Amino acid sequence: MSGATAESTRPDGLPPRGLRAPGFLPNLARRVGTALVALPALLALLLLGPVWLAVAVVALALGVGLFEFFALLRARGIRPMRGVGLVLAAALFLDVVSPGWLPVPFAPLGALLLLSVTLWRGADLESVSAAAGTLLGALYIGALGGTIGALRLISPVGEGAWRIVLLLVVMVFSDSFAFFVGHAAGRRSLAPAVSPGKSVEGALGGILGGVVGAFAVRHVGLPALPATDTALLGAAVAVMGIVGDLDESLLKRWAGVKDSGTLFPGHGGMLDRLDSLLFGAPVLYYYFQYVH
Repeated sequence: MSGATAESTRPDGLPPRGLRAPGFLPNLARRVGTALVALPALLALLLLGPVWLAVAVVALALGVGLFEFFALLRARGIRPMRGVGLVLAAALFLDVVSPGWLPVPFAPLGALLLLSVTLWRGADLESVSAAAGTLLGALYIGALGGTIGALRLISPVGEGAWRIVLLLVVMVFSDSFAFFVGHAAGRRSLAPAVSPGKSVEGALGGILGGVVGAFAVRHVGLPALPATDTALLGAAVAVMGIVGDLDESLLKRWAGVKDSGTLFPGHGGMLDRLDSLLFGAPVLYYYFQYVH
């Protein structure tokens, strides 16, 4: 989620001091407005809708994010293989959500498809870069995104909606805490080469927010989750969310764009909303699949 540790407007590249920094209130208003519309609808869908609808919505969001990723490639003059990328991403998504969906391993078939299209482009010597970018997008969006969909289907299925709510709430709390702490107390840059405006203080606030969010969901929907595990999951998901945010920041810096899109006012594009979720979801996926 972009902005998870506060973007800077100071000339030295560090996060602005105080909550009255230029642009703080307008940015906050856009964030709150978008959240007030999107979050209630999403929570209602997860908690009241059928299983297949939740997985379908996840898949749709990932599809939008994938094409935004391809747009980042095009901004650098790389023509991705969009059709092949969509097939590969869908197959990887299904492989995580529903293991064994094909009676034969898909990886060799996917490799043949990708390399055959690379050869078919033939005279275009940039096809190798296009193939590499296409594969990266499929892995990034399809494989990692599959863990979001899988959270809804892991046994017991009745808790599936609350697992996704856990992911969303941890990220929202982490993003919110980081936003306020970063603006109020940010001093030290977290990753100056990638995203100079993100602060160490904001990141620590984000981790604390993730723990608070995890306990809030535990209290409401996952009471059997051990307290120690709740704290560790909240912190780990928040940390990986920050890594995912920085990873997408690196991609956008490479592509020379500020946001992946303009779908959500004040929040950027779909990939800007998915970046943290894509990295945080595997933490919950492996925990609920193999530990809890």
